[in-house]
Parts: sequence; C-alpha cells; structure tokens
Amino acid sequence: MIVENTLAKNIAAAGDKAAYDAACKRLLANKVILAWIMKSCLEEYRDFDVDVIAEKYIEGDPQIAKAAVNPDEEAESSGEQVKGANTEDSTIKEGTITYDIRFYGIAPRSGEIVSLIINVEAQNDFYPGYPIIKRGIYYCSRMISSQYGVEFTDTQYQKIKKVYSIWICANPPKYRKNTINRYAIQEENLVGDVAEKKENYDLLTAIMICLGHSGDGKYSGLLKLLDILLSPEKEPEEKKKILQEDFHIKMTKELESEVSELCNLSQGIFEKGEARGEARGEARGEAKIIKSMFEKGFPLEQIAFAADKSMEEVKAIIEGKETILA
Repeated sequence: MIVENTLAKNIAAAGDKAAYDAACKRLLANKVILAWIMKSCLEEYRDFDVDVIAEKYIEGDPQIAKAAVNPDEEAESSGEQVKGANTEDSTIKEGTITYDIRFYGIAPRSGEIVSLIINVEAQNDFYPGYPIIKRGIYYCSRMISSQYGVEFTDTQYQKIKKVYSIWICANPPKYRKNTINRYAIQEENLVGDVAEKKENYDLLTAIMICLGHSGDGKYSGLLKLLDILLSPEKEPEEKKKILQEDFHIKMTKELESEVSELCNLSQGIFEKGEARGEARGEARGEAKIIKSMFEKGFPLEQIAFAADKSMEEVKAIIEGKETILA
C-alpha cells in the first residue's frame, strides 16, 4: 500500500500549488495582459487601445508578491516590527501577506498617478470562510491608509490617490461564472440636491472577475482571454494561437515561455492528482480486504503474510491509524 503522512502530503501539495500560483502571477503581470484588464474594467482606460495602455500608462515593472499588505499597523508604529529589504509582513494569525501583483498606473486624461493592485485568486471555494469582496475592500483600504507619509502628510488629504483591487476567480460557483462586478463609492442625496466632485470621493473600487467557459453568451472579451490564458486543459500552442488571432497579442519570448510553463505545471498537477487518485483507490481497496479478513477471524500473522505487510502495518490499518495517500 502507498501511504504518506500528513506533513509530507501537505508539503508536496503546497509545493505544487506555490509553483502554479507563482506562474499565474508572472503570466498575469505581463503589461499587455494588465492592459486588457485595465481597458475592460477601469473607466479611466476604456477609450484607449490595449497597446497604448501597455506602453504609456503602466509605470515601471509590476511588483509580484513583493509589496506587503501589512495588517500590523500597531506593531509597526510601536517599533515592534522590524522591516528589511523584503518589506513583507508576518503575523501569527495570517502569515506573510503580500499583494499578488501591484503597480502604478497613470491616468490618461489628467496625467495623475493612480495606484492599482491586481490580486489573483484561483480557488475552488469562492467563499473561503469569508466573502472575498470584503477582503478586496480591505486591500483597498490598506492601499489608501499606507499612502500616509508617502503620498501625503498631515492634512494633505487632497493628495490621496485612487486605488483598485481587482480579483480574478478562476473557479467561482455556477451562478457567478462569466461575470464581472464592480463595487465603488457612490454619492446619494438624502436632503437637498448638491453634487460633490467625483474625484473627491471616488477613491476606491473593488472588482470581481469570475471566469467561466464557452457556451455562455457572456463568454467574450476579457472573460474569454483570462479563461484561455489560465486554462489547465489547453495546450501551449493552442493558447498562443488564440491569443494571437483573437486578441492580437504578440508572442514575445517571455510571454511564450510563461504560457508554456503554466501549461506544464497544470499538466504536472493533473497527472499527480490522477496518480494519487489511483494510489488512493488501491490503498483503500487493500485496507478494506485487510479489515474484512480481521472481522472474519483470520489471525494477524496470516493477514500480514497475505498482504505482504508487517504486523505493525496491519494493526495500523485495522485500527484506522494509517494515513492513506490523499
């Protein structure tokens, strides 16, 4: 029987997932992909071509898992938190928390710098113990509060820059598939009829992009692009062809390499999953036979001989103490 203890299993799974997640982030951090997201979701860029956005309005190189969300403001202000070149923050409750992808964008019309953040969430559970949108709004709030001492000081609140938190969910529930939702601050007149300048309150927006599959009338544009890009089923050459022909994305060596790497990691995880499934099935079948023999009164020595196992292994299976490969 193939068995694996919980620690070893978790280490292997974490390693696979970490490599896949890192490849997703690198792929999504390509400026042309970010430009597609910006044009499709952010009103500041709606009227501009993707190539123009990528070339002119994304400042510098996007940071990938480098900028800290920093939930420990109190520890930082009291001097309890030591910061190094890594700028990542760790807490006992949440571990190290960094933004997946963060970058600055330049607003085309005003020339003002707009702080943008992209967060990638490729998970099966759309509600991992909490509504993801609340986390998105929290990230927006952190990006605003962290501007103090950097973008503005004292009472210079007019210098606060607008922030976005954009979440890409690869495996949402059925009712959310092929949807894009925006959550922003709106003005509402309760008494009287007066309007504040929008730029004075429109400071944070969270966007949820929930991917689906073809066959849906909404499956086009950005939803199709991201689904093709992150699909674990399509081969690299098929992805490259669709990206070039349908979205006019030039295949640079870097982008080709990242597309291929993500496909290879996806295939590796799929094959490992199949192997674990087969091993788990065999192990459970063997365990069932061993327990059945014990219940029918066969001696432990005879069961161990028939199963080609030690007495300790047989006892562990009968007592339910042996961990089957997951």
